[in-house]
Amino acid sequence: MPLVLKVIILIFALSSAASGNCGGEFNKFLENIKKESREIGYTEEVVDAFFENVSLNPKVLEADRAQGIFLRPFNEFAPRLINEYRMYHGKKNLKKYSSTFNEIENIFGVSRGVLTSFWALETDFGAVQGNFNTLDALVTLAFDCRRPFLFRPQIFGALELFSRKEFNPVTTKGAWAGEIGMVQMLPKDILENGVDADGDGKVNLQSSTRDALFSAAKMLKSLGWKANEPWLQEVTLTKELDWFDTGTDKIKTVEEWVKLGINGKYADLPDGSDNASLIIPQGRKGPKFLAYSNFHIFFEWNKSFIYVLTAAHFANRLEGSPAFSPGNPDEGLNKNQMKLLQTKLRNLGYDVGQIDGILGAKTRRSIQEVQSTLKKPADAWPTIELLENIVDLSN
Repeated sequence: MPLVLKVIILIFALSSAASGNCGGEFNKFLENIKKESREIGYTEEVVDAFFENVSLNPKVLEADRAQGIFLRPFNEFAPRLINEYRMYHGKKNLKKYSSTFNEIENIFGVSRGVLTSFWALETDFGAVQGNFNTLDALVTLAFDCRRPFLFRPQIFGALELFSRKEFNPVTTKGAWAGEIGMVQMLPKDILENGVDADGDGKVNLQSSTRDALFSAAKMLKSLGWKANEPWLQEVTLTKELDWFDTGTDKIKTVEEWVKLGINGKYADLPDGSDNASLIIPQGRKGPKFLAYSNFHIFFEWNKSFIYVLTAAHFANRLEGSPAFSPGNPDEGLNKNQMKLLQTKLRNLGYDVGQIDGILGAKTRRSIQEVQSTLKKPADAWPTIELLENIVDLSN
C-alpha cells in the first residue's frame, strides 16, 4: 500500500473512532464507513461491492465477552495450551520446515521456536483457522463501542486488500476478532507485512505455510524484534528481594538483577546490559521468569499477559527448555472473588480497569500498591487473606 494511502486510511479510521462514531443505528454507521471509504479514494462501485452483504454477527460479541480461559492461573493455563499434541507436532514441523526457518532466521532474525509457538497456539498449525466471516467480524467489533479504535482501521485494510483482489468479503473466514490464516493476522497487518514467500504471485496465509511463517516473522521484525536475543528465561532467587520490583512495568538491567540474587535456572543469564523484568505470575511462591525486551513484542500479537507468557514459554520448550517449575503458590481467587476484590480496590481509588474477574495489568499493579500499603509482600498475587484485609481496610 502506498505510504500516502496508508496515512489517509489511518487518519480517517482513528479520527472516526475517537469521535465516538460507533453504536447507534447500524445502517447509519455503515453509511458513514462507506462515505469515509469514498473520501479516501475508493470508487463507489468498489465500496458498494465490498459492503454489499455485510451484517452484524452477535456471535462475534458473544465470543468477545466469553474468554473464560483467561481466568485460569498460569500454572493451569500454560499446561492446558502446551499439550502433548502441540509439543509433538511442533517438533515435527520444526524438522519438516527446517530450511524455511533457516531462511527466516537469516532474513528477519526471528527464532523458529517463537514462530512455531504462535502457529501452534493460534490455529493448531493451520488446522483451526476459524469460521467467522472476516468482514462481518470486523464491522461488528468496530460498531461495538468497546474497542472501535482497534477494529475500525482493519475494515479499511480489508477494503484495500479487496481492491487488489486479495480479499473476498463473502468467502474470507477466520477468527471471531477478524484475524486470518495460519498465524492469525489482521488485514492491515497483512497489507504491511504479508510476504509471497512461495513465489506464486499472491500472499496466502490460509494454505501456504511459507507465506504464513515469513509474514509472521516480518511482522515481528517490524515491531522491534531483536535478532539473536532472548525473550524469556526461568530463574531462581538466592535471597529475598523487594517484591514491589516485580512485574512487566518494573525494569532493571540484567546486571542489576544479578546483584539482587537472580540466577538462571537452567542456563546463565545473558551478558551485557539488556533490560529485563522479573515476572512472578502466581506470586512469590510460584514460577519466576526474567522477561527481556523481545518478550514485550509478544503483546503486539495478543494483549493477554497469561497468553503471552504461555506463548513465550512454549517457544522455549520447542527449542529444548524444560517445563517450568510451578512452585507452591498460595490459592488464588475465583472469578466472583476477583470481581469483589476489583470493586473494593476501585472504591479505594485504585485503577483496576474493567471489573471482569481477570487478573490484568492494572489489577496486578493495584494489588501491589495496596499490598505495600498493608505492609505485605507486594507480589501482585490476590489471595483470600488479601481480600479480607482489603474489605477491612475499606470499612
